[in-house]
Amino acid sequence: MFYWLLKRIVLGPVLRLVFRPYVIGLDNVPAHGGVIFASNHLSFSDSIFLPLVVDRRITFLAKADYFTGSGIKGRLTAGFFRGAGQVPVDRSGGSASEAALRTGLRVLGRGECLGIYPEGTRSPDGQLYRGKTGVARMALEADVPVLPVAMIDTEKIQPPGRRLPNIGRRVGVRIGAPLDFSRYEGMEGDRFVLRSITDEIMYELMDLSGQEYVDVYAQVAKDRIKAGAKASKGEQTGARSGTATGDGRDGHAPAA
Repeated sequence: MFYWLLKRIVLGPVLRLVFRPYVIGLDNVPAHGGVIFASNHLSFSDSIFLPLVVDRRITFLAKADYFTGSGIKGRLTAGFFRGAGQVPVDRSGGSASEAALRTGLRVLGRGECLGIYPEGTRSPDGQLYRGKTGVARMALEADVPVLPVAMIDTEKIQPPGRRLPNIGRRVGVRIGAPLDFSRYEGMEGDRFVLRSITDEIMYELMDLSGQEYVDVYAQVAKDRIKAGAKASKGEQTGARSGTATGDGRDGHAPAA
């Protein structure tokens, strides 16, 4: 009830008025039966705008952090996600990844729509990164089609780290034709097949979104960017220290 209340009465009308979201390829969404919406991931708001433009309910596998916050804000956030039908998953890998996969399979087994971000996390710079093979395993085990989805310009209204959205920008959703992987039936244990399926999905996302593809995982890219920022900050700190104690050029004290 809370899901449809948010979408049709409380939040949906406001978002439609302010951001005027458009959707292309809505006729590619099947009227019934389990289906995976595999989307690129540019912003926190992706999980809001995609369900907004699709008539069927979409359940996303949301990171567990959204459900474990403390204080009033944490409780409100957790309540919002639970009320909106989102499912918490631990993305730390290993047995946690297996549990997340089983959670997604239960959603698909009920004939519902599952939203997933194959990159595993938001793109740190707007590029499209290597997909993880969980989406392929779920597609094969649940025997459901995969809909490639490109979110357009959502990073411009709410970039990572920004709490309040930029008002006045329009966002879009492009939904591609269903991808059928039934030809790989019974091969969900073959890692080469899973990689091939995942790469096919990512190619479709690249084609739909127009993003540049980078063949590394998004989390690796994030870690590199963070490490580079720390190194740059350290160099700047060292330069300021040299200016304060020396001649301002090489960090050494001037000769007597």
